[in-house]
Amino acid sequence: MSYKDFSWKKAKQDFNLITVEGERFLPEIAPVMASPELTYILKQNVPWAIAVGNEKARSEAIINPVLLEVRRILHNDISVFSGEEFNVDSNVGLSGYCDFLISRSNDQLAIEAPAIVLIESKKEDLKKGMGQCLASMVAAQRFNQDCGKPIATIYGSVSSGTTWRFMKLEEQTVTVDLTDYPLPPTEVILGMLLWMVEQV
Repeated sequence: MSYKDFSWKKAKQDFNLITVEGERFLPEIAPVMASPELTYILKQNVPWAIAVGNEKARSEAIINPVLLEVRRILHNDISVFSGEEFNVDSNVGLSGYCDFLISRSNDQLAIEAPAIVLIESKKEDLKKGMGQCLASMVAAQRFNQDCGKPIATIYGSVSSGTTWRFMKLEEQTVTVDLTDYPLPPTEVILGMLLWMVEQV
């Protein structure tokens, strides 16, 4: 069993989580201007990724460039992992691969605590990825604790690249913002991701 085997219901039950739905938990965040390079990349990539239509194309062509822009803005002071194995506790299914993981460590050779943001890539139906993303958020929470670097909040997102849905995990409570945020505009998503990273 691995992250991909978790439905929303199973993740909640297995890890005794309480859900708060519908609340926007992010403050009003100023948009962050994308670099000319990212603007050009997305102008080329977004129509292509939509036409191709699969998760791999969307994650590589849209999500990854956005996350690397966050890393660039922060002067490479964070690490961004794509498709990395993240085995925390295989006994309870917290193992397998994460689509994307952001760590506050700048070590890019291996995932180091604290892990702060987990992003699950989905083609269209974001709901299908929420259980998988939630399980990986629980894994990050436990990983940080096991490494002696616990943090109060783990953030997560399920994204098709052009649509982003956010949630957060605090102790046993998961809060889901049921607003789906579009990309473009890139500046809004950049602002949100930067805010999350900078909370640690």
